[in-house]
Amino acid sequence: MADDEEKTEEPTSKKIEDAREEGNVPKSQDFSGFITLLVAVIAVLTLTKFIAFHIENLYKYYISFAGVELTKNSILSMVIITSKELLLAVLPIALLVAVAGILANLVQFGFIFSAKAITPDIKKIDPIKGLKNLLSVKKLIESIKVVLKVSFIFIVASYFFISFIKQLPHVAYYSIFDQMIWLRDKIIILASVMLILFLVLSIADLLIVRYQYFKDLRMSKQEIKDEFKQMEGDPQIKARIRKIQMEMAQKRMMQEVPNADVIITNPTHYAVAIKYDRQKDRAPVVIAKGINEVALKIKEIGRKHMVQIVENPPLARELYKICNLDKTIPESMYKAVAEVLAFVYKAKNQT
Repeated sequence: MADDEEKTEEPTSKKIEDAREEGNVPKSQDFSGFITLLVAVIAVLTLTKFIAFHIENLYKYYISFAGVELTKNSILSMVIITSKELLLAVLPIALLVAVAGILANLVQFGFIFSAKAITPDIKKIDPIKGLKNLLSVKKLIESIKVVLKVSFIFIVASYFFISFIKQLPHVAYYSIFDQMIWLRDKIIILASVMLILFLVLSIADLLIVRYQYFKDLRMSKQEIKDEFKQMEGDPQIKARIRKIQMEMAQKRMMQEVPNADVIITNPTHYAVAIKYDRQKDRAPVVIAKGINEVALKIKEIGRKHMVQIVENPPLARELYKICNLDKTIPESMYKAVAEVLAFVYKAKNQT
């Protein structure tokens, strides 16, 4: 029993799908961060001239105030123009980064919408449970991972950033365009280093997250059995349902027997009721069939409603074996059935 309770089995597809419906998916924040940073860097490099254009506009605008007394209106104008130029310079990058963040999540787990993930849950604000989660081993490991990653990235970034700061006294003498070129080159270097670091960390984090995710979804042997039983249904219940369905189908079939033109028998074990509507059907249709007790019941109903009964053992067996209910007879049996129907029509004085 103890072995059965151990979650040693890989999660089933239903278990994974149920988790997705609840909003529980393997999501790596580092991977999303890497994709976002990559797009941000590419956007900045691609839009350097665009950004420089708006910065140049601001520079020229500020220069125009040289020797001019500042008033409330001029300061207000300065704020509006500055906000406008900065917004135009930053907005394309912000939009691209936002789209990148969405795509990064779609790449990891596709598109899902789960109302359960945002449904208020009183248990989530339980202070005791929250404290237990906060002091859990899992949270401790996550905290250590974050500290190590941030420390490593900070040390590497600081090394390059400090080396760039040392160059600022010389860069101050550059023209605005040369300063932009210098800034672009340093951004490329720093971004390249950061991207390499984030790439390594994001791949490692993605693998760890997915491993931990599927590990948490592991199931015990008993859970798999219960899930299979739930999906397939209890055998006794299924048998009962099949029995009820058969009884209902048989009842409907018996209700059609009075409409038959003829019942062909063998004479005791088989009975097949046939109906032929020349205006509706292209060939005779089997509306009821059965063996043993069902055959006797068909004949009993037929006699009660004055349906002609014809004994033809070979034809009765062949019709029962080949034909399906509410389907026309096969072309190979047209002749034999036609002879029977002709006999019946003649007996009823029909042409």
